[in-house]
Amino acid sequence: MKVTDVKIKRREDDSKIIAVAAVTFDDCFVVHGINVIEGQKGKFIAMPSRKINESVYLDIVHPTNSETRKMIEEAVFAALEQAE
Repeated sequence: MKVTDVKIKRREDDSKIIAVAAVTFDDCFVVHGINVIEGQKGKFIAMPSRKINESVYLDIVHPTNSETRKMIEEAVFAALEQAE
């Protein structure tokens, strides 16, 4: 599986979310709503999730291993850098 496209929408508000990405895999499957967040230790991605109750969020989609998460993160960060 390969990342074949990444679309970035920058956020200009005062939120910690600096962008939202849509990532396409193998030109046939898209995941929308991947947040790029500026944390205390730098940028990271957060997978799309839904709120279950006041303090619990559940990921709707997520990678099943660290290698896939790293691949997605690198592709999103590269697209974000190009957009700047």
